[in-house]
Amino acid sequence: MIILFDLDGTLIESTDAIVSTFHHSFKMHNVPLVEDEKIKQLIGYPLEIMYAELGIAENNILDFVATYKEEYRKISTQKTELLPNALEAIELASTFAELGIVTTKTGKYSKVLMEHFNLMKYFKVLVGREDVDKPKPDAEPIIKALESFNFKGKDVYMIGDTKLDLLCAKNAKVNSIAVLCGYGKKEELQKFTKIIVDDTLQAVKYLKSMKK
Repeated sequence: MIILFDLDGTLIESTDAIVSTFHHSFKMHNVPLVEDEKIKQLIGYPLEIMYAELGIAENNILDFVATYKEEYRKISTQKTELLPNALEAIELASTFAELGIVTTKTGKYSKVLMEHFNLMKYFKVLVGREDVDKPKPDAEPIIKALESFNFKGKDVYMIGDTKLDLLCAKNAKVNSIAVLCGYGKKEELQKFTKIIVDDTLQAVKYLKSMKK
């Protein structure tokens, strides 16, 4: 079995890091700040889409993204925590499956975060935004991740907290499980998967029971 995990809202709690970094970028470019809730509603999308949705002109978005990445690099490990039960989920999953991470976050900084938590050793691959041309919900991130595995004949599951994760799984023709510990609402998630659980540990326990 192969299990692919999303990061934000699935394994890590990074809301404060993301929101504060957006505010930093708006201040640096002398643009009025936006409400925290508007930023939170977009978490899971690539940065360029988030900025576009927050009203930044297309020709300025790359500058904002660059400012964001520079600040996020400095503060991410200080303002990010593992979600409850995430460590236990990863440790348990590693006993019966091969593991990977598929995220729209910058892969370079995501690896730093995982090393900070001493968790990267559990994962065979981490696919970030810079590793693909088309991010979630396109199938490309999962297809890219599976290149690191001998996946033929194996069950593949994507665990995530937003519809982007679930649509990515559907488009890549792999299974999906939604978790309610992140940013997606149950009413929306149930449109895209049949399996919805409270958190990532429950998802992993479900998959372990499938192996019996």
